[in-house]
Amino acid sequence: MNSFKIFIKKIKSNRYFKIFTNFYILVSLFFFIWMLFIDTNSYIFHSTLNSEIDDLIIRKEKLKKEIENDQKLINDLKDPDNYEAFAREKFFMKKEGEEIYIIEFKDSIKN
Repeated sequence: MNSFKIFIKKIKSNRYFKIFTNFYILVSLFFFIWMLFIDTNSYIFHSTLNSEIDDLIIRKEKLKKEIENDQKLINDLKDPDNYEAFAREKFFMKKEGEEIYIIEFKDSIKN
């Protein structure tokens, strides 16, 4: 029993034991752990939201470019000649009495 008391005194006299058993240190440590991992507004939750925001910003920029391309296409299709060329190229449309030949090269065919 005496050796146990000596062991306890030795531990209590240890510098680190005094620091980590301080009430303010314990409360602060609990607070930081709570705020980093447990709370609904935790750091992990915020980092997840920030990465989602970054992904949405990238998607927004891609959609803006797509809108610009579509606007350009719409403006180009207001001209009847461009409209006719678009219909012929994309949908293989033709005028009455015309014949269309589609030529495919080996390197353009997808397997």
